[in-house]
Amino acid sequence: MTPRINEIWVYLATSPLLGLTLTLLAYQGARYVHRRCGGHPLANPVLLAVSALVGLLWLTDTPYRTYFDGAQFVHFLLGPATVALAIPLYAQLDLLKRMALPLLVALLIGSLTAALSAIAIGGVLGASKATLLSLAPKSVSTPIAMGIAERLGGLPSLTAVLVILTGVLGAILARYVYRALHIADDAQRGFAIGIAAHGIGTARAFQESEQMGAFAALAMGLNGLTTALLLPMVIPWFV
Repeated sequence: MTPRINEIWVYLATSPLLGLTLTLLAYQGARYVHRRCGGHPLANPVLLAVSALVGLLWLTDTPYRTYFDGAQFVHFLLGPATVALAIPLYAQLDLLKRMALPLLVALLIGSLTAALSAIAIGGVLGASKATLLSLAPKSVSTPIAMGIAERLGGLPSLTAVLVILTGVLGAILARYVYRALHIADDAQRGFAIGIAAHGIGTARAFQESEQMGAFAALAMGLNGLTTALLLPMVIPWFV
């Protein structure tokens, strides 16, 4: 940047609301691009917004902590937003009762498959033990995944990056996987993407339908609990 622009940026960076403003503008811009692309999965709003913010912070040499001082307001709202997911789920209560047993089986198999398949692929590619332990909880929402990785002996910071990548890839590829496997039921589609791609996948599911989003939210929450309980018992057998 030129000296003059650099001085302006340093002045603005002292405001804690700068991070919040940049986050909202980046996401709104990403949603605009997503709509202009006809909702194409490759134009995922989270991917575009994160890429734009990372590029801006890198170009301006802004520390992440400075950015987060403002963006933490959005981070705080994740809690109430997660709790609010119970509202659309309650509307699916009758269907949920009928599908309770299949969903439980899918949860156990999906949770273990998400973790062990990542470990297997990482092991084949020669990843270190710390990397494998960081990979294991990749399909769980970030706060839970980081806690699990730390408990297992992995690297929480690496896990956070892997979780975001997993969510973005899941949101992008889910449509093609469903099409290849001829899965058309919204409840099944939502539960699958909730297990595999946590919160980002759940946001994508709500773009498709309320039922799909509700089951994705259920899967995301249950998978976090299941993974936290099962991984510490199962991982020593594989790593």
